[in-house]
Amino acid sequence: MDHYDSQQTNDYMQPEDDWDRDLLLDPAWEKQQRKTFTAWCNSHLRKAGTQIENIEEDFRDGLKLMLLLEVISGERLPKPERGKMRVHKISNVNKALDFIASKGVKLVSIGAEEIVDGNAKMTLGMIWTIILRFAIQDISVEETSAKEGLLLWCQRKTAPYKNVNIQNFHISWKDGLGFCALIHRHRPELIDYGKLRKDDALTNLNTAFDVAEKYLDIPKMLDAEDIVGTARPDEKAIMTYVSSFYHAFSGAQKAETAANRICKVLAVNQENEQLMEDYEKLASDLLEWIRRTIPWLENRAPENTMQAMQQKLEDFRDYRRLHKPPKVQEKCQLEINFNTLQTKLRLSNRPAFMPSEGKMVSDINNAWSGLEQAEKGYEEWQLNEIRRLERLEHLAKKFHQKACIHEAWTDGKEGMLQQKDYETATLSEIKALLKKHEAFESDLAAHQDRVEQIAAIAQELNELDYYDSPSVNSRCQKICDQWDNLGALTQKRREALERTEKLLETIDQLYLEFAKRAAPFNNWMEGAMEDLQDTFIVHTIEEIQGLTTAHEQFKATLPDADKERQAILGIHNEVSKIVQTYHVNIAGSNPYTTISPQEINNKWDHVRQLVPRRDQALMEEHARQQQNERLRKQFAAQANVIGPWIQTKMQEIGRISIEMHGTLEDQINHLRQYEKSIVNYKPKIDQLEGDHQQIQEALIFDNKHTNYTMEHIRVGWEQLLTTTARTINEIENQVLTRDAKGISQEQMNEFRASFNHFDRDHSGTLGPDEFKACLISLGYDIGNDPQGEAEFARIMSIIDPNRMGVVTFQAFIDFMSRETADTDTADQVMASFKILAGDKNYITSDELRRELPPDQAEYCIARMAPYSGHDAVPGALDYMSFSTALYGESDL
Repeated sequence: MDHYDSQQTNDYMQPEDDWDRDLLLDPAWEKQQRKTFTAWCNSHLRKAGTQIENIEEDFRDGLKLMLLLEVISGERLPKPERGKMRVHKISNVNKALDFIASKGVKLVSIGAEEIVDGNAKMTLGMIWTIILRFAIQDISVEETSAKEGLLLWCQRKTAPYKNVNIQNFHISWKDGLGFCALIHRHRPELIDYGKLRKDDALTNLNTAFDVAEKYLDIPKMLDAEDIVGTARPDEKAIMTYVSSFYHAFSGAQKAETAANRICKVLAVNQENEQLMEDYEKLASDLLEWIRRTIPWLENRAPENTMQAMQQKLEDFRDYRRLHKPPKVQEKCQLEINFNTLQTKLRLSNRPAFMPSEGKMVSDINNAWSGLEQAEKGYEEWQLNEIRRLERLEHLAKKFHQKACIHEAWTDGKEGMLQQKDYETATLSEIKALLKKHEAFESDLAAHQDRVEQIAAIAQELNELDYYDSPSVNSRCQKICDQWDNLGALTQKRREALERTEKLLETIDQLYLEFAKRAAPFNNWMEGAMEDLQDTFIVHTIEEIQGLTTAHEQFKATLPDADKERQAILGIHNEVSKIVQTYHVNIAGSNPYTTISPQEINNKWDHVRQLVPRRDQALMEEHARQQQNERLRKQFAAQANVIGPWIQTKMQEIGRISIEMHGTLEDQINHLRQYEKSIVNYKPKIDQLEGDHQQIQEALIFDNKHTNYTMEHIRVGWEQLLTTTARTINEIENQVLTRDAKGISQEQMNEFRASFNHFDRDHSGTLGPDEFKACLISLGYDIGNDPQGEAEFARIMSIIDPNRMGVVTFQAFIDFMSRETADTDTADQVMASFKILAGDKNYITSDELRRELPPDQAEYCIARMAPYSGHDAVPGALDYMSFSTALYGESDL
């Protein structure tokens, strides 16, 4: 075995101990190393404009070997020998081997003669040593170097990728995903990693090799087919190729770092220059603002009003609150920027910044001190000026305040005192006006002090030379003149009010007397008019006679009422005389009443007109009541005869339906004759209807002469006719039942006797208990035990299917006939069916039409239609369907 050991303490060749050169004899590995090492050498030689084709032949003269070392090391080697002799070639190769040894690489068993002789094993070993020294040794990742460092770098870069697990430099790279992951990690735009498949190693490897050669300037050092076809790819070939990726990507990173460093320096210079420009501009703006502000602060022009002075103070406060704080911040920021700039320049070994003339920090501080001095003097002057104007402003405000209060109080007072409202006022209003005037006089006296104060303040403002004294004096004079006029008007109004009060008191007494007498008289007239116009409703002659008597009594009171009317009108005439004599203006009417003389006269005239109208209405109503009384008596005379007649006939019909006289046919004949006699009574009913119509048209609602109404008569008549017809129908049904069931007359009599015996209330029906007792009397064994109750319930379901709770005589006869009848049974009828059907056990519609009369045949077919539908013949009936159609399911 041959070894390539490093002379350094940290031996970069440690992973390559025991390198067996005989392994190079493996054709697969030797092929991979030849291709990889040749491509690696050409990747550097092309920088010098040359390349090799055969690695053991092209390095034999040592010229390209020395050129390769110069390119990869960046150093100059001794001048090569240009001769073609063997000695020249050995000399050149030795120079190359000496240079390799000078880089700390110990070459064992590799001599210039083997290289010159074209020994493939020695040549490949030498190239691998060069690759380790110049391409792999300097790789360092997290305190690991050479092979371990390169492996760790690969693991770090491919860690985020699925299906990639780099543990070595042989089988971990067979599927090609490791190479693709390295490229995608640094240049993701070159490979769509998501579309790669782990089972397609050949495509993955070719993709990575092609992209690396085309875009990363990494020559294709391996063949995808060789790697896929080899169980364990050559580790040195893989390491050589992977190191090219490391240097390609680490070189780009170093270039980027260098560019960033340059950009950082440029950015610092730009920032410093910007700070200089900002300082110059900020200093110029601040000094200009100070220059413009100081004259404003030094202005001491006085103001005449407190408002103007307060506006100046407010402007100064705005300056302090709004304008100055930002400038203070600018001054502070200016100093901060200056200090920061000087520090940055000092740290970057640049000369200190020197501002323009007059813009030094000290210049700005001096200007700022002048600003604050002017500001202090301005504030003191403002406070003194405000105190000076405050006294005048206070007096002027006090004058205007008192003047405004006084003027507001006097506003409208002259107009009020000059009003002649008392000329149309009532007495109560006059008294109120007097009280109000007295209150005004008290208020006027109280305001005397305020007028004197206003005059005193005006005098003081004149003495203090107030700037608006002319306006104050004019207003004060106006107030004093108005005050004198108010005093004169007040006295004049008092005299007029007192004179008017005396006249109105006299009129008020007359008004009060008029009201006391007019009110009851007006109420009497309104009541009289209401009674005279009242619409009376009477129903008897006695009621109209009572109304006539009361009306006569009212007419007897009319003369006295006329005298009272004349006395009330005399009071009003006296008031009119006083008004005309003293020229008093009366506002409105009598305050004690709303009744006027004209209203009294109008109502009196109306009463006198209503009296004869009332007489006529009473006479007409009296005649109408006499006619109504005649109609009542006429109706009562007939109703008192017809009503008892109907009741008598109803009782007779009831007795006939219960009693048993003769045969059923005799009873029917008797009832028909009875019915005929009832119908012949109809004209009297019609005549009574005519009388009733006249009563309704006359709106007569009661009749004391009879207890019968037309409605009672109608109902009784209809019940009589209905009861007669129903009784005849019941007996006819009994005849049908008797004939159909073969019941004898004696049996019918017995049934009727039993039914009537237990019909104790003569209602024509039996209750459940009565019917049960009747059955027991006829021999039925119906006890009070559960069996007897069940049997009675079965009988009731037959005789009272609708559960009415009563048993009629007809239902009783039907039930008893079932028990005793001697007619054809269902069995006999069904035997007849079998005769008609023959052996086929069904019967058709055509057979029914042939064997039965037409009417009965069609009835039977219609009755059987819901049950037809024999399995063999559509529309035919079998035995069971025929029985159900005729008798129902209960009789089967």
